[in-house]
Amino acid sequence: MEQGKTGFAARLRGGEPLYGTFVKTPTFHATEILGSVGYDFVVIDEEHAPINRESIEAMILAARARGVAALVRVGEPTDFNLMAQLDAGAAGVFIPHVNSVEKAERVAAACRYKGGRRGFSRTGRAGDYGAVATGEHIAAQDADTLCIPMIEDPEAIEVIDAIAAVDGIAALFVGRGDLSVAMGEASQTSKAVQDASEKVITAGRKAGKPVLMLATSDADQAALMRLGVSAFLTGSDQAFLRRAAAQALAACRAVDQKSKS
Repeated sequence: MEQGKTGFAARLRGGEPLYGTFVKTPTFHATEILGSVGYDFVVIDEEHAPINRESIEAMILAARARGVAALVRVGEPTDFNLMAQLDAGAAGVFIPHVNSVEKAERVAAACRYKGGRRGFSRTGRAGDYGAVATGEHIAAQDADTLCIPMIEDPEAIEVIDAIAAVDGIAALFVGRGDLSVAMGEASQTSKAVQDASEKVITAGRKAGKPVLMLATSDADQAALMRLGVSAFLTGSDQAFLRRAAAQALAACRAVDQKSKS
């Protein structure tokens, strides 16, 4: 079994509480640190960060070294780009703006061998550089690779049951940030966005597919857990850095003020 990927798909499908975060800085150090403190997975953000293929390779390697699953939010869901991330050893891919059944079918097929059209290679990290036999590699990749559409458009909500039922779709992610903007809502937790999110969660439950979400607060996470969500993202490496840096600076300034009083 591959280090850093062992059992993650089964844990996600089994409803185990799992916690991850986006990684937006093109360096492997943040991923190592996140793995060392106990995160279950990271989502390397090719879509909204200046991360190239070489950086993704290093970040996946760092994740595997720390035993944390690495997924990649791709910038462009081309067959080539999806194949490249999976060959590099990613546990799966996040696909932005899956707003139709046709797109769900296309990306799902690009992520699997049997019944799909993923280009075959076992000579990369995913195949242990050729050490894994062809049949074993195909079976393991098709069983464990996670193709996760991001549901973040109103038109996707209208056909969410059909998207969730697509063969090869492993889970669903509700992108409430994009969804709230597209719906003209000021808050990710507005009634309209909440209703849309619940439709996705219900569709996932009916199709036997887990749902991942980014919780906005402790109360929000608790509410989502009651609805059946068990895998959560929490912020990003850059958000953590900003928060910790602000707190450290505030503490220094507080000491300075005390010394002058």
